[in-house]
Amino acid sequence: MPKKAEITPASSLHGFMPYAEAEVEEYMNEKQELHFKNILRAWKQELMEEVDRTVSHMKDEAANFPDPADRATQEEEFSLELRTRDRERKLIRKIDTTIERIKCRDYGFCGQCGVEIGVRRLEARPTADLCVDCKTLDEIKERQLTGG
Repeated sequence: MPKKAEITPASSLHGFMPYAEAEVEEYMNEKQELHFKNILRAWKQELMEEVDRTVSHMKDEAANFPDPADRATQEEEFSLELRTRDRERKLIRKIDTTIERIKCRDYGFCGQCGVEIGVRRLEARPTADLCVDCKTLDEIKERQLTGG
């Protein structure tokens, strides 16, 4: 008989082990809310530290190269970093919104149909605000509108 998959530090989310649900446990109880709030705060902290690293890296590496190709390479590198940080800034805003949903006791339920999103889906994407079915429908509609 195969063993259950072992949970290694690599399978943890931002330093937190997956939530172990009890057999008879109310969905999105205080313990679960605290678990996800801690994950979100740790994730936000990681992103904020990355922002700080980028700022210091750009200050340290900024140079006026005499060669136009070297200058262009550096500008492209900085541009990519800034684009990544902009995406992370939007993610930080979404994390903040999600933490507010936890405070309002609205976290873990689909924003469209109201059904439970599920602990495992939230483990995979803590900022999820739609259940799998509603998210799938949204993606199908988007593909139909954009032709993608």
